[in-house]
Amino acid sequence: MRGAPQWLVPDWPDAPDNVAVLCTTRRGGVSPAPYGDGQGGGGLNLGTHVGDAPKCVERNRDILRAELPCEPAWLSQVHGIGVVDADAVGLDELPEADASYARRHGTVCAIMTADCLPVLFTDTAGSIVAGAHAGWRGLASGVLEQTVRSMREQGAGEIVAWMGAAIGPLKFEVSEDVRQAFLVREQGDAALLEAAFRPVAGSNGKYLADIYALASAALRRVGVTRVSGGEYCTVSNSGRFYSYRRDGVTGRQASLIWLK
Repeated sequence: MRGAPQWLVPDWPDAPDNVAVLCTTRRGGVSPAPYGDGQGGGGLNLGTHVGDAPKCVERNRDILRAELPCEPAWLSQVHGIGVVDADAVGLDELPEADASYARRHGTVCAIMTADCLPVLFTDTAGSIVAGAHAGWRGLASGVLEQTVRSMREQGAGEIVAWMGAAIGPLKFEVSEDVRQAFLVREQGDAALLEAAFRPVAGSNGKYLADIYALASAALRRVGVTRVSGGEYCTVSNSGRFYSYRRDGVTGRQASLIWLK
């Protein structure tokens, strides 16, 4: 049983009119539990690597394709900092990377997530778009900075960003090793570390991490100060989003951006 797909269309006032953005939710597909919609219906799982039946994933991708100008440039995401040119990705290719950019009209950059942070980019002239997959490992390694650098190498002007649905600051419990990774990266920025890592009361070295604050800081470092989004928590909203942290075995949603 499948209901109508329910898309998430970002409130992104900085994006120029020729930039199109679409984010999927878990609703409106054909996948059964545990990849379903969380309410007894079919889920719109787009991940081919999570154990879902291939025929269900392909049908879900068909549903998504009907909303897009072409097949998305899917990536094999590895929590790294690799950035590829989506215009050059062939239909049968699955490059190992965690970000892509596009300058050609109609090329769709796609990022899949189930708690990690999807960040979408464009320049204010609407000449280039990009998407990045930013879990804590990618953030700590510099995936957002590398995406911005790649866009600028292609001639991007002022870059603006939108942060999609991810694990929220009240749900993202991490250990000291995660905090240490950012302690090194932030070079002792005490104010940021205090805001982004709040100790869990009564725990032994556990923190609640704010992935949105960490991403915003990374973007500021490379001069991207106009940042929207950051209001959706995947873990808290089981009826709308897939969440690996919440469910373990689960599907993947996608954040997509292209030039009209």
